[in-house]
Amino acid sequence: IKEGNEINIVVPTGNFGNILAAYYSKRMGLPIGKLICSSNENNVLTDFLNTGIYDKRRDLILTESPSMDILISSNLERLIFEANNRDAEKTKKLMEELNENGVYSISNESRKFLKDFYGNYADTKEVYKAIKEVYEKENYLMDTHTAVAYAAYEKYKKETKDETPAVIVSTASPYKFTKDVLTSIDSKYSLMDFFPLMAELEKISGVPV
Repeated sequence: IKEGNEINIVVPTGNFGNILAAYYSKRMGLPIGKLICSSNENNVLTDFLNTGIYDKRRDLILTESPSMDILISSNLERLIFEANNRDAEKTKKLMEELNENGVYSISNESRKFLKDFYGNYADTKEVYKAIKEVYEKENYLMDTHTAVAYAAYEKYKKETKDETPAVIVSTASPYKFTKDVLTSIDSKYSLMDFFPLMAELEKISGVPV
């Protein structure tokens, strides 16, 4: 990627923090094309970006990417404020609807504002597959959250045929999720205890604990 080239940004997120930072960076002049929002099975953000309806009335699913096990995405309110042309009262009304009814819907005009965003998600099977695929291809071990981003990005490329260079934001260390990471490579690791697993991950990855 050379200076000035447009890039896409791929972020695994439940709380919409890092991807909101990428949006602000784009507004400030960084040459960003698509903002790819990647969720796990708690895919409330995916549904919102695809429909304009934010609906938290669903069961919380406990996944292997726990930082994304979220149904109320607090930073999204800031983007809604922008999408409402910085109208605080409109934004407040939507947040009250979410608090009282568990759901809100944005206007068609606001949905047009979100055209630079793309939303998709990955389930556990897809996360494990992504970790194994990248390890075998690149000898790089992703954590479970980064794997969500990778899997969603692969879906984006398949859907859009967009080959713009992309930055996948890696948001955690594989050492935090050692068993899931190693089990995705080989099922034999599912029987090992945590500390031996860390030693094994260090040996495989070449990255010190």
